[in-house]
Amino acid sequence: MTIGAPPWMALPETRAVIAALEARGYPGCARFVGGCVRNTLMNKPVDDIDIATTLTPDLIIDALEQAGLRAIPTGVDHGTITALSGGRPYEITTLRKDVSTDGRRAVVAFTQDWSQDAERRDFRFNALYADLEGHVYDPTGEGVNDAREGRVVFVGDPMTRIREDYLRILRFFRFQAWYGKGEADQKALAACKALKGMVSGRAAERTQKELMKMLASEDPRPAFRLMSATGVLSSILPSVKSLARFEALVGIETEQLFENDPGLRLAALIPDDAKAASETAERLRLPNNVRDRIVDAVGKSPRVVSWMSPREARRAVYGLGVRAFCDRIKLAWAGSGRPSTAPQWRALLALAETWNPPTFPLTGDEILQAGVPKGPMVGEVMREVEIWWIDQDFIEDKFSAIERLKAVAQGMVY
Repeated sequence: MTIGAPPWMALPETRAVIAALEARGYPGCARFVGGCVRNTLMNKPVDDIDIATTLTPDLIIDALEQAGLRAIPTGVDHGTITALSGGRPYEITTLRKDVSTDGRRAVVAFTQDWSQDAERRDFRFNALYADLEGHVYDPTGEGVNDAREGRVVFVGDPMTRIREDYLRILRFFRFQAWYGKGEADQKALAACKALKGMVSGRAAERTQKELMKMLASEDPRPAFRLMSATGVLSSILPSVKSLARFEALVGIETEQLFENDPGLRLAALIPDDAKAASETAERLRLPNNVRDRIVDAVGKSPRVVSWMSPREARRAVYGLGVRAFCDRIKLAWAGSGRPSTAPQWRALLALAETWNPPTFPLTGDEILQAGVPKGPMVGEVMREVEIWWIDQDFIEDKFSAIERLKAVAQGMVY
């Protein structure tokens, strides 16, 4: 079969890379592989263009340099070179076969056999190749059908594939979230369940990457139900006790046309407990900004409820910041279980997104001018006046703020 000449394949930059490899090797020594072929068959966007070739890494580098293209040895020991063509990256990998694996790292040998290369790949629809004319090669015989029908099926025996790399368990659920349709492959699920204990404690960065990609899918709920049912979810996120709030949040995002938000979806899985959020962040080695966000999102104070008055909402926005306030509103909405309150939640979000928190009207110099001595008391007085100012709903009358400052300063200094 053929996929024709999709736009990504027709790019001059793409053709320049293939031409360089074939000039050093022979026509047909390089083929597109994996996601770009799969997504084209599934009518989904293509982001990355990967290439497989019979050329060894040294020949790949020589071919690219001879063509005036930059070659970056991103994974040369495993046969991977990244080509830069017109500023666009292309990951080129020599055909490989596994010599030995330990569930984390594989020792590979290069091969000239396309079938051997396909046998070491994870899923059948990722073991698809296409040449520059768009002809598709399907060594497993089922990859094309899997792509068309949304089936996520391991190449060969699922237990064997997973033992080669235990994080393929998470990849299975990630691809199920993004591409799966209908009932999941039962052999794959059985293998994931049987080997679930082996995924715990694996490379945190890779676990995090798979999890966040899964959460970024349009509707990850079915995949997470499967993860929960097989025990895989508790292996990587033991703090998760229920999917109810997570499922409700995804539903709200879909119904209200909110953007898919992987960070907030992760927070929805965690109990309202800052300690649990911190432990999850540490377990997954989350970036500091994501860690801080989920810790703030599950905080309990100030409490947010659908019946907050505008004044209470402004106070919360001022104290938490717009993003943390909106995160808490969405989580509280998802956890409320009351669809009828949707207008109130939307109104609170609209208030936060349109209200510009004012700047506290007094400065440190003005505190000193009120007779407060330099030192820690300046901050204490300023904080007391700020609390009053917030209670007055951010009063714009600076004269009143100065009068309040005088009263606070007199009471604290004298």
